Amino acid sequence: MHIQFKKQTTAIAAAILMTGSSAWATNGMILEGYGPVALAMGGAATAIENGTAAMMNNPATLQMGPDGTRFDLAVGVLGPKVSTAIPGFPTANSGGTSYVMPAFGWVRKAGTLSYGVGMFGQGGMGTEYAANSALAMGSGADVRSELSVGRVLFPVAMQVNDKLNVGATLDFAWSNLDMKMAATGAQLGGMVNGMPSGNLGMALPQLAQSPWARIDFSNNSDFSGAAKATGWTGKLGMTYQATPDLTVGASYHLKTAQGDMKTSAKGASMSAPGGFADVGQLKVLNFQMPATLAIGMAFKSSPALTLAADVKRVEWSKVMKQFSMNYTSAGMGGSVSFAMPQNWADQTVVSLGAAYRMNDVLTLRGGLNLASNPIPKDMTNPLFPAIVENHVTLGAAYQLSKQWQLDAAMSHAGKVTVATPGASISHNQNNWQLLASYRY
Repeated sequence: MHIQFKKQTTAIAAAILMTGSSAWATNGMILEGYGPVALAMGGAATAIENGTAAMMNNPATLQMGPDGTRFDLAVGVLGPKVSTAIPGFPTANSGGTSYVMPAFGWVRKAGTLSYGVGMFGQGGMGTEYAANSALAMGSGADVRSELSVGRVLFPVAMQVNDKLNVGATLDFAWSNLDMKMAATGAQLGGMVNGMPSGNLGMALPQLAQSPWARIDFSNNSDFSGAAKATGWTGKLGMTYQATPDLTVGASYHLKTAQGDMKTSAKGASMSAPGGFADVGQLKVLNFQMPATLAIGMAFKSSPALTLAADVKRVEWSKVMKQFSMNYTSAGMGGSVSFAMPQNWADQTVVSLGAAYRMNDVLTLRGGLNLASNPIPKDMTNPLFPAIVENHVTLGAAYQLSKQWQLDAAMSHAGKVTVATPGASISHNQNNWQLLASYRY
């Protein structure tokens, strides 16, 4: 049984160690919709007015709203259901089933100029497998992942003429990561990149003979991770009123420029059977979010009905070629680097949505979000199975008063199962967002 376990989990252990730069969300690392207006319409928001969430979608659409000041307060929840089946072992169900993402936005529009500030989660989720699951590999401790990626945004939008709006944002970006992972010692040793140093380097050959080895860094907080990085990015956008009923839009989200994601000097640990235990600093090197190009249109087919469609191209191949990390020992001294291929493909996402204004207070919305899976089958793993593809979305807006409005949306992603070397991983989701908006 132990021999069978070792064979069946070697490939999975490799996959787990390749996940440190993978982020959780729904279109790869990216949410299917930012703000309940976009989410309810399948993510289509490049050419429609969608409140302060426009600063995450297309900042030029901020100029499409009425004059005045708007404050939005929102909360979103990702509800994944993930399981991993390894032949010969009970199916392991992830205990990570609810991940909360708060957001707010403030925008002032005065004639031909809009500006503001906001904070939005770009992605975030994780998985948690029990200590007695096969994924723990007999180490006696749980395995888990939790990543959050967010932004504070400073948008500005201008009306160039009666047809053309342009916009831009400056974004302060951050990433937080927790990870508790197990692998065979041989697999861990096979991923060493370059020449290890110090006493840690001298201990690695013995570590490679171990039935399991762990790398852990976790602060168990719901709102931050043990490894952190910050940096900057931004986006550009435009809308054009082609006809009285047809609006076209485009946006370009720049790749982030963040520093290395790292723990404190003693915020990570390495361990193995036989009493091997060490603490140190873990760095995830050059973790970045990709550039994204979006084009879209909105057509007002009647005074009550608006149809919208977006196409996005996400450049995963430029940021997810390889995952690299470095561990520096604070106990025995020395350091070791790991390098693992990712080889994600670029992703195309199609968003289709409709909004129907029932009366002066109620608007109903619905949509589809259709995406390809960017992750190669042999790179899919139990800790970060970002494999869901298509979503069905619904939502509504209710005007409480001249100043107050509520928007709500939900999406469902059907089960996707990927057969990797040594395991079968399944994932489906139910997500929702709720927003309260105040105008003054």
